[in-house]
Amino acid sequence: MIDRLTAALADRYRIERELGAGGMATVYLAHDVRHDRHVALKVLKPELAAIIGAERFLHEIKTTANLQHPHILSLFDSGEADGLVYYVMPYVEGESLRDRLTREHQLPIDDALRVAREVADALDYAHQHHVVHRDIKPENILLHGGHAMVADFGIALAASQSTGGVRMTETGMSLGTPHYMSPEQAMGERVITGRADIYALGAVLYEMLTGEPPFVGPTAQAIFARVLTEEPRGLTIQRKTIPPQVETVVLQALSKLPADRFGTAAEFGRALSDGSITHPWTGGGATVRGGTVAVAVSRRRRWLERIPLATTVLFGAITVWALLHLRALKHRPTTWQYVGLEEAHLPDGEGPELALSPDGTLLVLSGTNQDGGLFLKRNEALEPTPIPGTARALNPLFSPDGEWLLFSADSKLKKVRLATGSLVTVAESAATGFGGGTWVDDGTIIFVTQDLSRLMRVSAAGGTSTTVLDNRGLQGSGFGYPAALPDARGVLFLSCTSGCATMSLRVLDLRTGQQHLLLNEAGQAWYLPTGHILYAHRDGTLLAAPFDLGTLQITGAGVPVLTNVLMTFGFAQFAWSPSGVIVYATGVGPENDGSYFRVSRAGVPTLIDPEWKGELLSIALSADGRRVAVGVGGGAGALNIWTKDLDRGPFTRLSFGGSDRRPTWRPDGRMVAFVRDTLGTSSVFGRYADGSRPDTLLWRYDRQIQAVEWTRDGKWLVIRTDNTVPGAGDIVGRRTSGDTTPVLLVSSPFTELHPTVSNDGRWLAYTSNESGRNEVYVRPFPNTIDGRWQVSTAGGFQPRWSADGSELFFVDPNTRMQAVRVTTRPGF
Repeated sequence: MIDRLTAALADRYRIERELGAGGMATVYLAHDVRHDRHVALKVLKPELAAIIGAERFLHEIKTTANLQHPHILSLFDSGEADGLVYYVMPYVEGESLRDRLTREHQLPIDDALRVAREVADALDYAHQHHVVHRDIKPENILLHGGHAMVADFGIALAASQSTGGVRMTETGMSLGTPHYMSPEQAMGERVITGRADIYALGAVLYEMLTGEPPFVGPTAQAIFARVLTEEPRGLTIQRKTIPPQVETVVLQALSKLPADRFGTAAEFGRALSDGSITHPWTGGGATVRGGTVAVAVSRRRRWLERIPLATTVLFGAITVWALLHLRALKHRPTTWQYVGLEEAHLPDGEGPELALSPDGTLLVLSGTNQDGGLFLKRNEALEPTPIPGTARALNPLFSPDGEWLLFSADSKLKKVRLATGSLVTVAESAATGFGGGTWVDDGTIIFVTQDLSRLMRVSAAGGTSTTVLDNRGLQGSGFGYPAALPDARGVLFLSCTSGCATMSLRVLDLRTGQQHLLLNEAGQAWYLPTGHILYAHRDGTLLAAPFDLGTLQITGAGVPVLTNVLMTFGFAQFAWSPSGVIVYATGVGPENDGSYFRVSRAGVPTLIDPEWKGELLSIALSADGRRVAVGVGGGAGALNIWTKDLDRGPFTRLSFGGSDRRPTWRPDGRMVAFVRDTLGTSSVFGRYADGSRPDTLLWRYDRQIQAVEWTRDGKWLVIRTDNTVPGAGDIVGRRTSGDTTPVLLVSSPFTELHPTVSNDGRWLAYTSNESGRNEVYVRPFPNTIDGRWQVSTAGGFQPRWSADGSELFFVDPNTRMQAVRVTTRPGF
């Protein structure tokens, strides 16, 4: 390669010798002929250049040429020569931080702090110019005249934003160095902020002070595992001369959650000067440390992309035995195991699908074949085995003695004795999917009814059910996921409204029959033998908080103990046992995606706007494809509709009703319709997109409305009714002029969702669970009784028509977007 390079660049650079090689490039000392100076000429590795694309890479790194800062090594030149992609930087006569660490192992504390402050200053400057380094490490910090200079600024960013960025993920190549990568980089997040650089600098400072990075291991995946699940070892116990306030600052920089780190690199630098930052793990509330085993189940392509290096090494779907920290088990050592599972034996997110026996030796998980079903995996067995009689089952839960498995299927609450296969129906009219049940230690079971409006109690042997709580005092709230407290003291449960646009964690006192609020915007929860409740947030974070069984109150702040748990409508793919074993699925459910992408017909995603991220409850695209309307809010905040041009400009608030959701655009783009909730009822309102006129009432219906769609010709509004009462979850249409009498389009004992009318107004696609799982169907519109065709064959939901009606898109149970060709003329 050096001969090719020498020949190709002879008129500009004279190659003298190789200086070294890294993960992305080989570095040569060269003489700049034109300017008579030594330079560092870096040649991108050919295999990396092939993946990224030379033209795009060179275009992107031009942004770094504008970074002019005393602690940033500038970019002199870049180009392509004889198929080799290169970039040129100043040659610094001195050594890298890695060279000094190799020689000295640990740096004097003052030297380490000075280097960290100078790098933080450089990072803050770059972040203000919207450039994130992504690969801060000792090799990229040069020491010149006793001062730090950061090299390769923006090179990793250029690689990630190139056309090969997705291909790099698919091939398992990762941008960054495992020892210094933040948790979000280790999980393969597509949008990386400057707080990832803060984490990396914290890791570098940790190494400068202690002699090694915060987490080490024999392989990259072993390091990633520790980054994601463990806390760094304290600095002062390794080196007593480190001031406690410095330890506090470093550990805050190394926080798992980006939001818990410093807001800017400048704040990090200032904290290193005055040590005024409070450690995020100290203060009131529970201390959550020690030893409990966890298993993370990585499954879908969506999940695998979040841990690209691990999935490359482990060949696809994996389970990872890791460690949580619960006080009562603090002496147990950390252990990890990697257990391969077939795709068909992993949860698909349609409902809670994981259960652990009390002794932690038996794992129950669902199947993803046509009939579903539960599978039992023993610790000593390679393959899970099917559990007879559990077709279409969800919400599995072991009995306290481990002999029975409780589950819901076909609107019934059932249990099966695992030793004999004996099957017992415990109760009728039980919710399947969202809902669930819990064993109480007095020999009864509390479960959610099919309409989600009541908590019922029944003997574990079966018999007559009695109501312990209904939703009359909670304004139409739907209940879900009860979890019993010890000594039949009470039950935790989720209260959900507006399709879980708002939700809260509540507790029912079984002695008094009274219930009260514990937390807003919290989902599933469990009582732990440590005296804590473990509860889930929408973003996939699980927190532990101390809980008083006497008063049924939370008595301290919640402490994060797990992140990246798969969440769907308030439930977590998570299970635990009193033995200390926990199992959870990692990934991103429909609620906690943080960024939004435009996807090409070839399946290539493009980030719409780097600044546009967070939890949006619904999203609608205008007919011309240029604008979106979204529902924003939830919890203690109001729900309202906002609009945004896709390629520029800020969000603009459109509605001010305080409980507005599920927008849809009128075909001419002038008005947005949405659902407004008021005291247990809902109506469809419209508001002009320019905000020029008051809200217009478009439709008031005698059943609660959950979603609305405007047909492309503007002649119909189509709604989906609430599915929290028997026979609901129907699809209803109404003409916008002339005869406006509501027309029942699809009505059945099952739940219909996601109505969408083709652009030519002739066909209605929707989701129904009439087969026992969600599938996509098509009917003629508006004469829907004239035919019905099932489009998906192995599960599907959220159908959408292509513009010309020749394709129907939908999401399958593996969260992959599918497309199917359809013929719509003369018939379907």
